[in-house]
Amino acid sequence: MFKTETRQRKENLRGKQKLMATSKLQALWNHPAGPKTIHFWAPTFKWGISIANIADFQKSPENISYLQQIAVTCTGMIWCRCSTIITPKNWNLFSVNVAMAATGIYQLTRKIKYDYVSEAEAAVEIEG
Repeated sequence: MFKTETRQRKENLRGKQKLMATSKLQALWNHPAGPKTIHFWAPTFKWGISIANIADFQKSPENISYLQQIAVTCTGMIWCRCSTIITPKNWNLFSVNVAMAATGIYQLTRKIKYDYVSEAEAAVEIEG
């Protein structure tokens, strides 16, 4: 009798878990910024820019373009703000733009350090 009740409770729990998972997936699918809309896919593909920027962290700073990184940073900052104003709220768009702004700022910092800090250190070494 106890085993039967335990088995029945487990089956009920599994059924509830499946129902919850199904309802969450259905809610995502039917969301105004869900996978059926461009509001989902545009920011999803935009992650490629941030991923490429992260991959470039390993490369030499001499190859970093100021204009490109300024564009990435500004785009990220501007669209972070816009993504919180638009309806429906698009948190995928917000998060990808936070990542774009952060990686752009990091790359600009690397480039500035390479161009100006290393030159200043070299000048000090020559004088000393």
